[in-house]
Amino acid sequence: MTGIRNKRKKRWAWAALAAIIAAAVLFHPTWTPAIKSDNSISVLESIDINGARHTVMIRGENRNNPILLFVHGGPGSSEIPYVRKYQNMLEKQFTIVHYDQRGSGKSYHFFEDYSVLTADQLVDDLLALTEQMKTRLKQDTVILAGHSFGTYIGMKAAAKSPESFSAYIGIGQVGDHHASEQDSFAYVLKEAKAARAEADIRQLERLRPLIESGEEMTPRSLIRKYGGASRQIDDNRDYYEGFLLNPEYNGLDVLRYVRGVAETQAGLLAEESARPLPEIVRELAIPCYFVMGAHDYMTSVKAAQAYFELLEAPKKEFIVFEHSAHYPQFEEKERFAEWMAATFGRTERTKG
Repeated sequence: MTGIRNKRKKRWAWAALAAIIAAAVLFHPTWTPAIKSDNSISVLESIDINGARHTVMIRGENRNNPILLFVHGGPGSSEIPYVRKYQNMLEKQFTIVHYDQRGSGKSYHFFEDYSVLTADQLVDDLLALTEQMKTRLKQDTVILAGHSFGTYIGMKAAAKSPESFSAYIGIGQVGDHHASEQDSFAYVLKEAKAARAEADIRQLERLRPLIESGEEMTPRSLIRKYGGASRQIDDNRDYYEGFLLNPEYNGLDVLRYVRGVAETQAGLLAEESARPLPEIVRELAIPCYFVMGAHDYMTSVKAAQAYFELLEAPKKEFIVFEHSAHYPQFEEKERFAEWMAATFGRTERTKG
């Protein structure tokens, strides 16, 4: 009997240890590491925006530096889990704000209904956040940077409220959704044929009618496989490492991330497809910069260039990073930081 009791105690002990580990993984407190500087800021916090709780990360070596506000893509693909590894140079020059959009990542809330979430709601949230950041950091202007689908939100926000921003940067800028998908399909099919990847070729040919009609998108897994997503980094590995190793997210946040993508992405992408930017935003009243990776086939350079040509702005530039795909701000982070410093240095800010 003693042996049986000891075995039971061991099983209970292992079960208790497993429960403790699971709870630690799921519910450990989250934070963002401190920055060692006299006037630095490094916070990860939840704030109210238009009646919904949003998570915001603010980092910079000097909180008096200009605000650089990033709008993540996806939809639903927060960059907070891993972005610190790519912005150490930027933190010297800017006070950087990242936020998880409504229904995304840490801003996803279980049992809330996101079935009617629209881009216009995300635009209103972004504008409200911008005003909060100006008040919080005691600054009048914000440089707005959108990435991928975040450029859809960012462009609409900049057009709706140009007085809120000093400039707009579109990284992996979306243009005409259908035209971009045609470019992506042609690129992946060409690469698959060059590699004699018969299974990929068959998959693409099966999807061809749906992609050409706009009912489906070019498989992102194949775009990644053939180098149209990233060249210098592994963006999927960045997420896995960020989820597992970085303190900004815990296990529950990872579940939020997955649920947010599942519940919001399809509807928002359908809206982008039905109402492409070139049809709804033809003019910005602030300086506009499109920053593209030469090998980007998630949002094609050709489609972005076509949009850029018809867009009216007091100043506009189209910048291509030759060694990058969809993530030039990460793949060539040194060049991106240098470009940011040169473009938005003190002289440029004084002019603005």
